[in-house]
Amino acid sequence: MTTRIAVRAGAPRAHVDLVVGALAPRLVGRTDCTAHVALSAAGMLLLGGDVVHVEVDVGADCTLELEDVGGMVAYDAPASASRWTVDARVGSRATLLWRALPLVLAGGARVERRTDIDLDRGARAVLRETVVLGRQAETGGSLTSHLSITDPDGPMLDETLEVDGSLPEPGILGSARVLDAVIAVGFRPDPEPGAMLLDQPGAVARHVGGRTHESPLDDIWASWSEAARSSAGSAPNTALRATA
Repeated sequence: MTTRIAVRAGAPRAHVDLVVGALAPRLVGRTDCTAHVALSAAGMLLLGGDVVHVEVDVGADCTLELEDVGGMVAYDAPASASRWTVDARVGSRATLLWRALPLVLAGGARVERRTDIDLDRGARAVLRETVVLGRQAETGGSLTSHLSITDPDGPMLDETLEVDGSLPEPGILGSARVLDAVIAVGFRPDPEPGAMLLDQPGAVARHVGGRTHESPLDDIWASWSEAARSSAGSAPNTALRATA
């Protein structure tokens, strides 16, 4: 069953539609045009063969903040991959903020993940994604992850990541276990040292290391999320258009 989170502006409070699937969304708070929703697993996840599908729909001029309650562990299942897909639509001048806690790939796990985000005119999104190869003393499983973000003018960011804890590759993670990322699109955040600025409004900050608590991206997440909220309703800079 598909997990669904949708928000529409309303008075005196926004209309929020929550459907429980493999994940259980819970409303934390809302105003007339904002909603804060927490996500937790509705059962044990991720086991071999599990299929998780999440639909997110943010109405025009709304802000949706999604926050994971706990990290996710993909368990040993070499014979059967787990699949995780997200389809998100962010309406005109709307904002999606999704702070995901770490996805831990236990030894022998196989995960295929795909995230598709469609931004309408003037929409913004900030995402936090963290991947950890293995639990304590494990080499970690494998992940194929594809992220596609588009707006009315075409692709904004399209990338695929393939990692395997049993086959570390130089130039990807090497001997590191943690890949942390903050992705901002639809607006131009303040540049951070080491961050990659996209040709179109947006930026990507990444950290590769040995432990999650060593990542310096908490401050960047906070800064870029606040910038996304502050830029709500403003027209994006569209002087440069390219596929990243």
